[in-house]
Amino acid sequence: MENKEKKVIAFIVEGSSDEAVIGSVMKEYFSNEQIQFVVVHGDITTRDYVSVDNIIRKINDLVSTLKEKYRYKTSDFIKIIHLADTDGVFISDECVWPADVDSITYYEDHIETRSREAILDRNHKKSEILFKLYKTGKIGAIPYNIYYNSCNLEHVLFNELKDFTDEEKEEMSDEFADKYEQNPEDFIAFLSEQQVAVPGTYQDTWKFIEEDLNSLQRHTNMHQIFEGMA
Repeated sequence: MENKEKKVIAFIVEGSSDEAVIGSVMKEYFSNEQIQFVVVHGDITTRDYVSVDNIIRKINDLVSTLKEKYRYKTSDFIKIIHLADTDGVFISDECVWPADVDSITYYEDHIETRSREAILDRNHKKSEILFKLYKTGKIGAIPYNIYYNSCNLEHVLFNELKDFTDEEKEEMSDEFADKYEQNPEDFIAFLSEQQVAVPGTYQDTWKFIEEDLNSLQRHTNMHQIFEGMA
């Protein structure tokens, strides 16, 4: 195991652009720990083979890949930090509109899609899974928390709600990382700004995002990652 003397924090993220945005900042801030990223390459909560009944096992499987790759033991880990986009999944069904659009389109008060029933099914499934995950304090005996970006990471970081291409995400993430990688305190200050940070306890922030149209609007509880872990 590399850096055997350091305890491990495992970050689970959807895509490589997520790691690019926050990877260097997290490694700088948590310099006394070993930071490892598990990139899912998609949203694990909406995969066909994932359900509310097996999601805990699936996340444990992701952590097991790190254990096998680096020969970690469970005792080497101090935390699993899971980052997820809300994608508006907590909104009421009537806020999902059928529309002649090429791909799902998000607004701060509704979603437009060609496949309304499919999106309703996705919302119901993902919202149940997110509820289970934020009520779960440990996975495989390792402390676990899931933090959200609403409606997605780009919405929080760049205040734009659109379907960015992978190339655009990569370019934006590189620029963002360059700005903050040597200044993690500035990054935390950004995430803690009143216009994006949801106040309250961890559970309070999740109750908030479940309400009304909040899961389509610009909110995050990522600032809580840094509370009590410095």
